[in-house]
Amino acid sequence: MSTYPQPITPVDHVEPVPRRIRATLAGRTVLDTIRAQYLWEWPFYPQFQIPMEDIDPDVLVDEEHEHRVKRGTVARYGLRVGDEHRPGAVRRYLESTVPGIAGTARLHWDALDAWFEEDEQVFVHPRNPYVRVDALRSTRHVRVELDGVLLAESTAPVLVFETGLPTRYYLDRSAVDLSRLVPTDTVTPCPYKGRTSSWWSVDTGSEVHRDLAWSYDFPTRQLLPISGLIAFYDEQVDVTVDGVAQERPVTHFRS
Repeated sequence: MSTYPQPITPVDHVEPVPRRIRATLAGRTVLDTIRAQYLWEWPFYPQFQIPMEDIDPDVLVDEEHEHRVKRGTVARYGLRVGDEHRPGAVRRYLESTVPGIAGTARLHWDALDAWFEEDEQVFVHPRNPYVRVDALRSTRHVRVELDGVLLAESTAPVLVFETGLPTRYYLDRSAVDLSRLVPTDTVTPCPYKGRTSSWWSVDTGSEVHRDLAWSYDFPTRQLLPISGLIAFYDEQVDVTVDGVAQERPVTHFRS
């Protein structure tokens, strides 16, 4: 049984996007729309479906290829801006079993250089309107250990509650044994928190465990309480809260 709320949005659910959505490639705005739709291809987060009329026609390259997919028939387009060419970046639905999707297109997120909701850049995927992320200060007693080695202990953590993910415990650096942390060059983005500024492996003395801790020096304004604090990947460390050992969660997400 999960100890945190799970996503409840059904697959193929469609909702209007009330935000202005833009994306750029090689410094050029490729799409600009206030008519996007959310389409949940799986329960955790949606994709943007963009009206073809709101995509710059001068950057579209018709690849003259149509094929069947799970939700209908699509035509494939590439994107070209100057010397930048992204083949197969656009999938336009000619017809669809999902009401309201025909005539719209999904652009592969990574084929664009940057995406924006209004004037704020968004990373990885669209923000789920049914996800809530709260960073709350706490006086709960948190201990983090691995292989019997104490990595951190604090009675002043910031707890991050994000729908669909286990609680994350962000700890002041003074509460962390920094001698156990080995900096890595890993950088990961998050739609809700921004882009990490630091990642560390953990050296327990007998083994180095790759990329088990991270920090955001400049998180999004909603997550400012975690600025500069360190969180550990609970799925691979032992966490005790108020004297109670926490079961290691099983997820595919880190930061």
